[in-house]
Amino acid sequence: MVKRPKGSLLKELFLRYVKDEVGGLAAELAYFFLLALFPFLIFLITLIGYLPLSIDDILNVIREYAPGQSMEIIEMTLQQILNKQNSGLLSFGIIATLWSASNGINAIVRAFNRAYEVKENRSFIVARGTIILLTIAMIFVIIIALLLPVFGEEIGRFIFNAAGIPSMFMSVWNTVRWVLSGVIIFIVLTALYYFGPNKKYHVKSALPGAFLATIAWVLVSSAFSFYVGHFGNFSATYGSIGGIIVLLVWFYLTGMIIIIGGELNAILYKRNTEAS
Repeated sequence: MVKRPKGSLLKELFLRYVKDEVGGLAAELAYFFLLALFPFLIFLITLIGYLPLSIDDILNVIREYAPGQSMEIIEMTLQQILNKQNSGLLSFGIIATLWSASNGINAIVRAFNRAYEVKENRSFIVARGTIILLTIAMIFVIIIALLLPVFGEEIGRFIFNAAGIPSMFMSVWNTVRWVLSGVIIFIVLTALYYFGPNKKYHVKSALPGAFLATIAWVLVSSAFSFYVGHFGNFSATYGSIGGIIVLLVWFYLTGMIIIIGGELNAILYKRNTEAS
């Protein structure tokens, strides 16, 4: 077994970042994320008639993650769309979300295949079917992650009353339900890293990248939101589209984190294979 020098993992990760053009792939992902955002929000909002939700509930959850300036753009755009009172919004939202989000997942799959240095030799039906299923699963899980902060207290109260658990534990549950959103993100990323690339390996090989990406996304999103709110004045540079630029930068950082997680998994998989 060849003993690798200390710190070589970070060095190899940086070299792969340059070689695999992670920055360019992250920009492509940011574009598809932006295309999918508003159809997805339209889809959620048109479901309000079937769920005990309000538009403010959805927007309040988004505010927990999205940088401040971008929320102005999101709210203004949604208001313009809803004022049209289009009865076909639900169908449009589903189709547009699936199309845009699946293109984003496809870009992620290509990035993972590049990280593992494999070609996509799965049939078109299998490859595209996997992408569609991953897209639907991610949309479904994201909806659950959005609902937990909104209805988590009611869900906890129902479970505790049914199980006869004292109400004093509600304060613990109110903390746990927010942690669950992070756990759900981790599960989604694990599935993405496991099923995405054209590479067969044990699911535990997908865990390091998923863990890194989850922690990094939460920290980077919080830091970027703080920077935008206290230091970054994008409107002074970009004018009225400052909010869009903030949103794109946030999506760009998100895409970069996802791809780097895949690169980390590929490096560790290669090292474990060489060592065995």
